Amino acid sequence: MKNQDKAVERLCQAIIVQAAKDYRRALSSLKRDPKSRYGLGKKQELERFFRSKWYKAMTDVDGEFLIIKLQEEFE
Repeated sequence: MKNQDKAVERLCQAIIVQAAKDYRRALSSLKRDPKSRYGLGKKQELERFFRSKWYKAMTDVDGEFLIIKLQEEFE
């Protein structure tokens, strides 16, 4: 694998890891306040990302699976 390919792969991984952290933060916000505008908006935004073609181009991990697993952390 070329250095450039490795760099792109690391960037994709970093984007997904950050999105998962942001999703956890949104879920945490909603757990404290189910009507949190921040939490609701961020949750919806990230769920769209996890279901997007862009996300699918970056990873083989199913977006729906990831959403469910992240939500299970807050049950």
